[in-house]
Amino acid sequence: MRTTLTLDDDIAAKLNAEVRRSGKSFKDVVNEFLRIGLNARQELKTSEPFKVRARKLGTHHGLNYDNIGELLEQIEGPRHK
Repeated sequence: MRTTLTLDDDIAAKLNAEVRRSGKSFKDVVNEFLRIGLNARQELKTSEPFKVRARKLGTHHGLNYDNIGELLEQIEGPRHK
């Protein structure tokens, strides 16, 4: 199939570099990388969504969890930023 394709400059540069490196034709390089990309999308497996499970951390004497800035200063010192 013949078609016209407009490539972004960065993609064209990478393809041309691959042409120079491999000695293959531009058409062969484009087809190879399209095939790789399309096959990779098909092979993606859906995984279980990541879930964060809450747990009680308890409290420590002298640490206030309501003010993160104050907590960082207590733990790391006044120059924590």
